[in-house]
Amino acid sequence: MKAKEITALSAAEMLEKEKQYKEELFNLRFQQATGQLENTARLKQVRHNIARIKTVLRQQELNK
Repeated sequence: MKAKEITALSAAEMLEKEKQYKEELFNLRFQQATGQLENTARLKQVRHNIARIKTVLRQQELNK
């Protein structure tokens, strides 16, 4: 998910996306621990998406 896509979302939608990504990250870590994870790059992608969402939320908070 790109930063432009994130900024187009409302704050509530961003929080929901963050929650979804955190759940996905948990599941990916669980899969990695049990040796079932095939695409290890997805861990990095999900972490970056969470960071992007948090960054945009913080920027909007500071602009108010």
